[in-house]
Amino acid sequence: MDPLFRLDNARRDDPAVAGWFEAGDDGIRRLALHWFDRIRACGPDVLELMHDHQPTACVQDAAFAYVAAYRAHAAVGFFHGADLPDPAGVLEGTGKRMRHVKLRWGQPAPEAALEALIDAAYSDIRARLAAGA
Repeated sequence: MDPLFRLDNARRDDPAVAGWFEAGDDGIRRLALHWFDRIRACGPDVLELMHDHQPTACVQDAAFAYVAAYRAHAAVGFFHGADLPDPAGVLEGTGKRMRHVKLRWGQPAPEAALEALIDAAYSDIRARLAAGA
């Protein structure tokens, strides 16, 4: 099992995360906020913080998902995405661990696939923590 990516200072309702979403009144950040709210809703143990200028979700101090907003798209990323089941084939990336899903304003999102990935990432990080990773 890959080592966890640990981040200090994650908490519920981090004002820095709220500030990031409020800083850009555009469709891309609103799109990212929709999915970050879905990540937050995974469970009461989901904490958040800003990491590399991106809202990042953790369980305890173990990062499992993030969102990002770029000029032309938003991304929902997973720190252990390479290990997640992706039958719809929506994950992008070629790194050893991380994967992301690109979302473009005005184009339909792969909602069912992304919901399943978020749930899988949350379950995966909880299992890794339980195993003492």
